[in-house]
Amino acid sequence: MFRIAHLTDPHVGPLPRPRLKQLLSKRLTGWYNWHRSRQDLHDMELLAELVADIHAQKPDHITCTGDTCNIGLPDEWETSRIFMESLGDPSRVTFVPGNHDAYVRGSLEGLLKKIAPWTRGDDGREAVFPYLRRYGKIAMIGLSSAIPTLPFVATGRVGSKQTKDVEEMLAELGKDPFCFRIVLIHHPPHVGGAEAGRNLTDAKRFEGMIKRVGAELILHGHNHVGSLAHIDGPRGPVPVVGAPSASARGGTLTHKAGYHLFTIDHDETGFLLTAELRGLKPDGTVGGMGMLSLARIRQPEARP
Repeated sequence: MFRIAHLTDPHVGPLPRPRLKQLLSKRLTGWYNWHRSRQDLHDMELLAELVADIHAQKPDHITCTGDTCNIGLPDEWETSRIFMESLGDPSRVTFVPGNHDAYVRGSLEGLLKKIAPWTRGDDGREAVFPYLRRYGKIAMIGLSSAIPTLPFVATGRVGSKQTKDVEEMLAELGKDPFCFRIVLIHHPPHVGGAEAGRNLTDAKRFEGMIKRVGAELILHGHNHVGSLAHIDGPRGPVPVVGAPSASARGGTLTHKAGYHLFTIDHDETGFLLTAELRGLKPDGTVGGMGMLSLARIRQPEARP
């Protein structure tokens, strides 16, 4: 049995005080939005409670699918490193970046220098996407969909080279019928997963790649809402699960702070996947809020 905690979009605050020169870019709109509403939405005490609850569940692995930053200020890079340290040692915690981590040119590179160990693949390289980590029969592939964009745009892109590399990884891993392949990405990777201006611009290409080689689970963030979708794979639908923001105080139940705790088990018939949503409950405490309806068993026959 293997248990994975997936959290996303913590938007770690408070926002550092920027210099005027740093606001002469897209950061100006982000800074305004933070002070207008986002600083009230993203609660750091609640985020700390959520992280404490994750540790109390004792998962085998923790993954964060991006947006530790808000407007990509250099001071946020150090804050992000401190947050990743709170999640745990890089040997059992992984990270992939989001659009706020690449808010302006140079932001993503600065952040990755600070938190590189949490992006280290089994080949020893850091901050190189895609990367692969193996934990026995569990294989995790980390992608970057983070790109700098114009103001009021939050799109992402995987790109042709990264897609090709991921396809090769998934195909090679798929030769082992007992390998459970998990893809980590920030943007919803399916067509229609986010509205225009916030979507993955090459989602159709990503879907085509999954249709050819498959995966067992895809985890993402970005929408700040818990969600479940599917992409057709060569052996059936692949679940695509989005988690809410890990620090959101307001909104509906699906928008309030939460994370998913996945359990992957197997027997002679294949893998059994279950998931629990944990987070901010209506009474204001942090705890379990029910199971997700995505349990599925994959027969361990050879893949084409």
